[in-house]
Amino acid sequence: MTSTVSRLTAICSICVLGLVAYAQTAPAPLDDAARSAVIAKTVDALRNRYTFPDTGEKAAAKLETQLASGAYKELTTPRAFADTLSADLYEVTKDKHLRVNAPGPAGPAAGTPPAPPPRSDAGVVRADKLQGDIGYIEVIGFPPLDAFKPAIERAMAPLAGSKAIILDLRRNNGGSAEGDSYLGSFFCDPSKTVALNNIVWRTPNTTQFTTQNFPAAKTATSLFGKPLYVLISGRTFSGGEAVAYDLQVLKLATFVGETTGGGANPGGTLPLGSQLAIFVPNGRAENPITHSNWEGVGVKPDIAVPAADALKVALEKLGQNPSSGDIAVLSQTQVFAPRTTAQPGTEAAVRRSIDELAHNQPNYEKMSPNMAQVTRNQLPGLNKLVTDLGELKSVTFREVGPAGQDVYDVVFANGAVMWSIVLDDQGRTISAGIQRKPN
Repeated sequence: MTSTVSRLTAICSICVLGLVAYAQTAPAPLDDAARSAVIAKTVDALRNRYTFPDTGEKAAAKLETQLASGAYKELTTPRAFADTLSADLYEVTKDKHLRVNAPGPAGPAAGTPPAPPPRSDAGVVRADKLQGDIGYIEVIGFPPLDAFKPAIERAMAPLAGSKAIILDLRRNNGGSAEGDSYLGSFFCDPSKTVALNNIVWRTPNTTQFTTQNFPAAKTATSLFGKPLYVLISGRTFSGGEAVAYDLQVLKLATFVGETTGGGANPGGTLPLGSQLAIFVPNGRAENPITHSNWEGVGVKPDIAVPAADALKVALEKLGQNPSSGDIAVLSQTQVFAPRTTAQPGTEAAVRRSIDELAHNQPNYEKMSPNMAQVTRNQLPGLNKLVTDLGELKSVTFREVGPAGQDVYDVVFANGAVMWSIVLDDQGRTISAGIQRKPN
């Protein structure tokens, strides 16, 4: 799931749990009209998009009752309103994906926020060769497949000759279904057609559903048949759980660590106004073998140990005597690390996008289909944002972001932004975002 630091006002990827970006503006206090407008959009989304129509109706009725009773009257900040709405929704649905997001840090109801994610290259943190010719790889998320596939292929290739593999999903919070199924494909029999997962999607504004199948893909590197240990934790969620569940059902791995978070309902983010947005699950996973999923129960480990000890225990099960559970200590050779330099073509793409948005004429052929659709939907706001910023002064590479996006400091005559962008291997923009810097 994505950051909730502010409302969605810029280009973003619409893939499930993909990259999004936000423009920073101070949240305005909420009045009765603003709260009523937010509730109206929320209940519409619940009734017309939520993956379980009956439950969506109950959740919508709950919010309407609360609003009418004055339960939300004292909630004047977007953050307090969002947290209360999220709690009310969870009371009805018990769905950990369904949440209202707002600017600023999460309130006390959300608990202690997790540590920032480690730096990755399109979700891949590192790959290593360990003592005993054991391969190790950590994946924390799944951006769109066009971004994930090149990174995971580069990371897996040096592990091909390993005697065993350890896949670390302890910090994996999910992402695109195409990405998580592609990761699972590395461990499936390449000579067979293997059904990994299905997602049952609700057609908006109806009670009809369609099923999207995710069979194992052909990967450049096959790790099928090697002993596989998968590390999981209570933080493993959504798409990370999908990988674990599918491999567990297929009996392709041994799982070490803690029971996972229990979120199996993918969806997307919708703006609600007043700098609020809601993540609405409009789909649910349905494994082709069990015809069920891990929603609410998580994926249970074969070997239950604290997450911090999982790597050490997995190595012990593989006949090693590790000195610790720290991969930095145990690594003999790191064979993959996130890049630190800009992807070729991203600066030119940022400059081109700014010029096109300023003239209200985006080149949709230079975007993925999803990105093109999002840009069409948001074009009026994007045109105004770029026009208000004025003349472009400079574009300077800042860093590779934690999800593998190139981040640029972009200075205009009337302000500055951080512009993030991801290109596919054809040079098309598949994800981008704008974060306004405070004046």
